[in-house]
Amino acid sequence: MTQTTDKLSTHVSVKEAEMAEVLAKIVRDKYQWVEARKQTQPLDEFKAALTATDRSFYDALSGEQTVFITECKKASPSKGLIRDEFDLDYIASVYNNHANAISVLTDEKYFQGDFEFLPKVRSIAKQPILCKDFMVDTYQVYLARHYSADAILLMLSVLDDEEYQALAKVAHSLNMGVLTEVSNEEELHRAVALNAKVIGINNRNLRDLSTDLNRTKELAPLIRELAPNAIVISESGIYTHQQVRDLSTFSDGFLIGSSLMAEKNLELAVRKVTLGENKVCGLTHSDDAAKAYQAGAVFGGLIFVEASKRHVDIEAARLTMSGAPLNYVGVFQNHSVADVTNTASELGLFAVQLHGDESQAYVDELKQSLPEGVEIWKAYGVASGAESALPELLESNVTRHLLDTKVGSQTGGTGQAFDWSLINNQSAIMLAGGLNPENANQAAKLGCLGLDLNSGVESAPGKKDADKLQRAFAAIRNY
Repeated sequence: MTQTTDKLSTHVSVKEAEMAEVLAKIVRDKYQWVEARKQTQPLDEFKAALTATDRSFYDALSGEQTVFITECKKASPSKGLIRDEFDLDYIASVYNNHANAISVLTDEKYFQGDFEFLPKVRSIAKQPILCKDFMVDTYQVYLARHYSADAILLMLSVLDDEEYQALAKVAHSLNMGVLTEVSNEEELHRAVALNAKVIGINNRNLRDLSTDLNRTKELAPLIRELAPNAIVISESGIYTHQQVRDLSTFSDGFLIGSSLMAEKNLELAVRKVTLGENKVCGLTHSDDAAKAYQAGAVFGGLIFVEASKRHVDIEAARLTMSGAPLNYVGVFQNHSVADVTNTASELGLFAVQLHGDESQAYVDELKQSLPEGVEIWKAYGVASGAESALPELLESNVTRHLLDTKVGSQTGGTGQAFDWSLINNQSAIMLAGGLNPENANQAAKLGCLGLDLNSGVESAPGKKDADKLQRAFAAIRNY
């Protein structure tokens, strides 16, 4: 064993007492990796050619809106393999449309990462690229910049103050940003004393790898008090838009990796977490489906009710669906179980939405009849006048409940909103009725699963307006 390795072993063993077993092993292995990499790729071979980055990590995370650092992560120690088809071209192209910055895992042994991933992602995406690794040596900072990284992660659970300052100094000399990660109050105070510009609160307990989103709620106010100009990022355990909405009053943004990487359709997964699971209903043409998709919708609604001004038959629905890869929802009203099942099967619908007087018995029968995996949504009319009251919701086999405005005997398509203060269980609710660019932001703040837009984003019945759609989704994203 060399003298250097002896020194490293002693240095790490002192820290191990305060680290979780997994983290301690990762850090020990990282010191060995660094020494080996210095031999195969010596610093003096590339240091002189390094230039400062022209993509500011700090600028990218500044501004009024909530920011997102989306992550390229193939595997992790806690979850194992997360994304088998790790297509960086696809991942980077999706993130390019949504992220403020992009994190790339480069640790090889535990995350199946690679420094070669950095330039590949950067060549596709316009955002600053964060090299996410267990940084323990200034060599790694230089190496990250050599591979085109614009920022690095520094973990205060791994580094002491002197080490942190040395690594941060190198990063800033190359105009690279630093995401300073803390996991408890003691590390938070250190981050503040070290003048960290971006502080990431890790919601994961590094001892048992559990996650607790309350950590952001507990630590963020203290950062606001002690370092009001610092940018606060919530990391780990973020899966839904409702969690994002809940935590957005505490943090300036989020770093999200595993929950996105686990989803096959990454584009829709990013939309769900950043915008919510929103639907544009009453689609009658492929162009309108494309407009809805481009604006940010996850679901597209096809109305099979003949009395509707936006009625489509199966062929028209098929043509409409060809316009964009939305998750399509068929809207039915007092149709027979056979009709609903046949339509869902023929078109490959994601869900069927029942807009009539369908009972629990009907829903139970339909569930048995539908192809496996097709969801059932149930719509309920809520009066818009003085008689406003929430109806009783069905109890089983309904994935989502949709609340829409009822005027007289008509539910839906009224262009009017009901009293939203009546809603008391947003977790399974889709909100419809009178939604438009002017009230979409207020509606989104309610914390429902998603909004269902229709007449408020049209230029005429059945004709979607691209400008209204863009403005409505911009309003939804404005938080």
